[in-house]
Amino acid sequence: MIFEKNQYTPKRFLPIRLRSRQAHSPFPVYANNFKNQSRLLYPVEVRMTQDSENTLKVAQQAFDHFTHGLATGNWEPFLDMLTEDFTLWFPMGKFHGLNVGKERTREFFEYVFESFNPGLNLTGLDRVTSNETTAVFEFRDEGVLLGQLYKNRVAVSFDVRGDKICAYREYFGSDGKSY
Repeated sequence: MIFEKNQYTPKRFLPIRLRSRQAHSPFPVYANNFKNQSRLLYPVEVRMTQDSENTLKVAQQAFDHFTHGLATGNWEPFLDMLTEDFTLWFPMGKFHGLNVGKERTREFFEYVFESFNPGLNLTGLDRVTSNETTAVFEFRDEGVLLGQLYKNRVAVSFDVRGDKICAYREYFGSDGKSY
């Protein structure tokens, strides 16, 4: 869906909405319409809603606790931010698919730290995208996975309810040796 520019004065830049324009841009984005013809789209500045700002604030705090847990194995601050009905989706292995509840989540993150002992370190935050209920963090990390050097590019998604995280989804696609 293509959105036109809002009527109010822009103050922040997340989430980015797009509109079409017939000119050149230093940041082109292409979208296919129904006739398989590409249209050039341009970012439009928009103001974040209060819900969006809260979502980003809560998710950023959770992400900070998350990266601390990856590096140290101390998951308590992160786990304290989760709702009781928290769900976790992971793309492979022992925890593949949907996992429900804080205890199952605790088991997952303890397993992650055991696998990456002495820890997994964030080496770069590439992008943060958010809306009223969800924030996605794209980042790079490095560590030692079961005795082998490991590098990855990962996206994690946090769903926010109030001041808690109610869902987590993780996506990655590198070979574990490169970004």
